[in-house]
Amino acid sequence: MFDNLSDRLEGVFKNLRGHGKLSEDNIKDALREVRLALLEADVNFKVVKEFIASLTEKAVGQEVLRSLSPGQQVIGIVHEALIDLLGGEAVDLQLGGSSPAIILMVGLQGSGKTTSSAKLAKLLKKKGRRPYLTPADVYRPAAIEQLRVLGESIEVPVHPSKTEQDPVDISRNAVLVARHENYDTVIIDTAGRLHVDEKLMAELVRIKEAVQPAEIMLVADAMTGQDAVSVAEQFHQQLNISGVILSKMEGDARGGAALSIKKVTSCPIKFVGTGEGLEALDVFHPDRLASRILGMGDVLSLIEKAEEVVDKNEAAKLAKKLQKDAFTLGDFRDQIQQIKKMGSLEQIMGMIPGINKLKKMKDMPKPDERELGKVEAIINSMTDKERRRYQIINASRRKRIAAGSGTTVQDVNKVLKSYSEMLKMMRKMRGPKIGGVAGRLGKKRRKRPKGLFR
Repeated sequence: MFDNLSDRLEGVFKNLRGHGKLSEDNIKDALREVRLALLEADVNFKVVKEFIASLTEKAVGQEVLRSLSPGQQVIGIVHEALIDLLGGEAVDLQLGGSSPAIILMVGLQGSGKTTSSAKLAKLLKKKGRRPYLTPADVYRPAAIEQLRVLGESIEVPVHPSKTEQDPVDISRNAVLVARHENYDTVIIDTAGRLHVDEKLMAELVRIKEAVQPAEIMLVADAMTGQDAVSVAEQFHQQLNISGVILSKMEGDARGGAALSIKKVTSCPIKFVGTGEGLEALDVFHPDRLASRILGMGDVLSLIEKAEEVVDKNEAAKLAKKLQKDAFTLGDFRDQIQQIKKMGSLEQIMGMIPGINKLKKMKDMPKPDERELGKVEAIINSMTDKERRRYQIINASRRKRIAAGSGTTVQDVNKVLKSYSEMLKMMRKMRGPKIGGVAGRLGKKRRKRPKGLFR
C-alpha cells in the first residue's frame, strides 16, 4: 500500500545523504518534497500542514545542522514524527469490567464489517477468550447466514438471529445468552448503509444504549482513502467510537487513511486487515508501520508471524531431520504450507529491511503465489515413497506426476532440481560429518597442526 510513498521519501533522503553538511535551505527543500509525497499519498491536507510545521521546527535546528550525519538525523526526526502521527504506540482492546465485554462493530456497507467481526473473534479466541458472534444486520440479504458460516469455520458460536427481529432486541438477547453460557466477549455485527444517514445512526445509538459496549469499533475501508477519514469523523461525532479497524490494507490504495485517521478523529487504529483469510487481522503498531514506510522493514512482525505458524515441536523434529540429512519432499511441502499461513509473499517481503531497493532491480523476480501452489500440487501428486526418495522418480513417474498435478514434465523437473540444489546447499552449511562425506573420502587421520586447540 505504501510503496509509492516509500519510493518518494527514499528519493528525498538519498539527496539529503549526498550533502556533507546541510543548510536550512537544503532541509526546507527536502521537507517540501516530503509534503508533496504525503499529499500524493492522499493524506489529509490539514494533517500534512501540521506534520510539516512540526518537522520544520525540529529539523531546522542547531543540533541537526551541526551533526556529523545531518541526513540521517533528519530521517530520524521524520521517523519519530510518523510514529506520532500514526498514534504513537499500539492500543489494545479495553475489555475489563463486567462480563461479557461487548464490542459493537460499526461502519458503512461494504467496509468489511462482517468479515472483520469473524477475524476479531478468531484473534480473541487465540488469546484465550470465549467470543460470541451476534449478527444484528437484518437488512442486507444473507448477512446473518454469512456470519453463521464464518463462525462455524472458526468454531465460534453465533447467535440465532432472525431477519424479522429488531436489531436492538437481538443485541440485548445475545448479551443475556452470552452471560448464561459463560461467553466473555460479545461481538455485535451491526447493519451498514451506502452512506451515513440519520436512520442508521439512530439505530446504532439505540443498540449502544441497550447494551453499553466496552468498545465501539469502526471498520473503515482503507481503499477509500480520505472518504474513510470523513466516515470516521461522522461516526465518532454520533457514537464516540473507541477505535478503528482499517480493512483491506493489503490493497494498492495510497495509504492516506492510515496516516490521517488518528490525527483527525483522535481515535486510535487498533487493528488492520491484511488479507482475505480469517487469520489476516493484525494489531496495529505505529512504530512498525513508520519503519516500513521509510524502507526499514518490520522484522518484529515477521518474527511474530513466524512464531504463530511454526510449532516448536515440529521445528525441533525438522532440525533433527536436517542434521541427519533426512529432509524429504514431504517436509519441503510442509514448509511451503507454513509460509502460506504467514500471509502473501508480497506482505512477507515487505517486512524485510531494504527490500524496496531490491524491488527496483531490473532482474529482481516478483513473488508469485501461483508458483508455490504449483510446487505444492506437484509434491502432492507423488507417492510417499517418491517423496522420501526422489531419486527413484524416472521419466514415466514424472509424466504421471505432471498429469496428476495439472502441470508439465518441465515443471516437475524444475521442482526436483530446486529441491536437490537445496539439499546440496544444506549439506554445505552443515559441513562434513564424521563417518559421512569426509569418512568416505579416505580413512586417513588428519594431523592436528601443532599449537592449536590445546
